[in-house]
Amino acid sequence: METWTAIGAENAPAIVFVHGTRLSRGMWQPQMAVLSGAFRVVALDLPGHGALRDRPFRWDDAVAEVVRVIDEAAGGRAVLVGLSLGGYVAMDVAVRHPERVAGLVVSGASADPRGLLGPPIGALATVLDRAPARCLEGANRFWFLHRYPAGTASAILAGGFAFGAGAAALRQLRGRRFATALAAYPGPILILNGQLDPPFLLGQRRFGRALPDVRFAVLRGATHLANLDRPSAFSAAVARFAASVVAAPDRAAG
Repeated sequence: METWTAIGAENAPAIVFVHGTRLSRGMWQPQMAVLSGAFRVVALDLPGHGALRDRPFRWDDAVAEVVRVIDEAAGGRAVLVGLSLGGYVAMDVAVRHPERVAGLVVSGASADPRGLLGPPIGALATVLDRAPARCLEGANRFWFLHRYPAGTASAILAGGFAFGAGAAALRQLRGRRFATALAAYPGPILILNGQLDPPFLLGQRRFGRALPDVRFAVLRGATHLANLDRPSAFSAAVARFAASVVAAPDRAAG
C-alpha cells in the first residue's frame, strides 16, 4: 500500500504536507485539490497512522519517513508544511536536513511542548490511550462528518483514526525544545495559526523571535485545524509563501 499521495507535475515546485495527531494524509485533501495546478503537492502518512498504522510511532522514524517521501516524491527538496504534531516533526526535519527543506510552514505548533503546555498534552495522550476506542471512533466520525464538507470528511475517514499511535506521539513530543534548535535552520519560515487557537497564537511571537527569517499569518475564525476550518485562506497563504521561496535566493540549500 502506498504511504503518500502526490498530485501535480513532477517538475513543478514541491510542497510536502505532514498531518496532525491521530489523523492521516487525508486531512490535506482541500490543499491537495487547490494547489496541484501550480505545485507538485505531496501528503504522507506518519508511522502508526493511515497506511502505516501497523508500525509503531517512533519520533526518529517519523523524521526519516518525511525525508524518504521528500526524496521519493518531491525530487529531494520541498517546501514542508506541518500542522500540530506534523508541525513539530517538520521542524525537526528542517533542523536535521535543511538541504531538503526549501521553506517551512508551521501551523498549530508555535510553542514548545513543555511548561504550561506539557500537562494538556499529557492529558490528551491519556484520553487517547485509555478511552474506549468505540467511543473515540464515534466522536471523531461525528465531528468530522458534521463540521466539514463531505469530500473533506470522506478523505479523513478513509485514513482512519490512530488513537494509540497518537498517544505515543504526544508522549514522545512532550518536553522537547524546538524554538532554540530551529534558529539554526537558514531557510524562510511561515508561522500560520488559527485565530481561535490561543496556545499557539499567543506564543507565536516569542517562539519566532530568534528565527532568522520568519513571517506570521493568522486565519480569522480558524481553530487548531486551521487548514480545515479555512481551507481557501490556508491554501492561499501556503501558495504565496511557496511562490516567494521559489522566487528568492535559495539559502537553505547551503
